[in-house]
Amino acid sequence: MRYKLTFVAGLALGYVLGTRAGRERYEQLRKSARQVSQNPAVRNTAETAAQQGRVIAGKAFHTVSEKVGDRVPDSVGDRVRSLRRRNAGGAGQDDWGTSNT
Repeated sequence: MRYKLTFVAGLALGYVLGTRAGRERYEQLRKSARQVSQNPAVRNTAETAAQQGRVIAGKAFHTVSEKVGDRVPDSVGDRVRSLRRRNAGGAGQDDWGTSNT
């Protein structure tokens, strides 16, 4: 799905940059893109996908942590522990500004 979305986005960008239709067509495309992005179904689907990604990443992290154990350098282990403590405080957002809801 991600590759299809990337392809479509690239196709749209190429069309916008390559077209000679002018500003009017650009504004039409921009308005359509804004309408799609503000659609509640699209927003809900994007949030659901993000949430599932966080869950899967958490499971992967747990699995890797169990298998790797003490074989990581101390500096990496210290950094992971500090990030865990910081996120345990319930900051509400990660380093990229997205919610952890």
